[in-house]
Amino acid sequence: MKNTKEPGNGKETNMTNIVAPAKDASGDLRALFIESLKDIYWAENALTKALPKMAANATSPLLASAITEHIEVTKIQVVRLKAIFELLGEKAEGKKCEAMDGLIKEGDSILEETVPGPVRDAGIIAASQKIEHYEIATYGTLCSFAKALGENDAVQLLTQTLAEEKESDMILSDAACSAINLMAAENTKKGALKK
Repeated sequence: MKNTKEPGNGKETNMTNIVAPAKDASGDLRALFIESLKDIYWAENALTKALPKMAANATSPLLASAITEHIEVTKIQVVRLKAIFELLGEKAEGKKCEAMDGLIKEGDSILEETVPGPVRDAGIIAASQKIEHYEIATYGTLCSFAKALGENDAVQLLTQTLAEEKESDMILSDAACSAINLMAAENTKKGALKK
């Protein structure tokens, strides 16, 4: 374990937590921006394949419809990302997004761990909102990067996608709060009375 003194305050710090960068690590904001775009491009493409399973397993027509509509929005977002790559003079390509891969796997687990009905629907909403929150954080960061880099056309496209992700999150919250979570709780009460 290597200890060194922090500049300016004389306190020792533990250097075992310092990570050495990979040989191909981003050295500037533009490179980090492009790598982040590749990450979300992979994620959005993966969602176009994962969301239909969520919609098919939802028993609430409202929830199934919301997810189905978001599949179409996601396809448009993929096209928008391609346009951003083009604006930047870069090839549109994805780089596996470990976070989204994990969130999709978690959604699959929820389907396996719940029976069809309101409880599964509540689980689908929970998994979907985790995905939305990841996307909101990602698109917010990408907007900030694009602004700092003076990529105003990219900012406009990213802001549009960010607004769509926030709207989708609100739709899911409304579905959960207006009916689905209450029905799931009612099922829980009924199950407790049977015991």
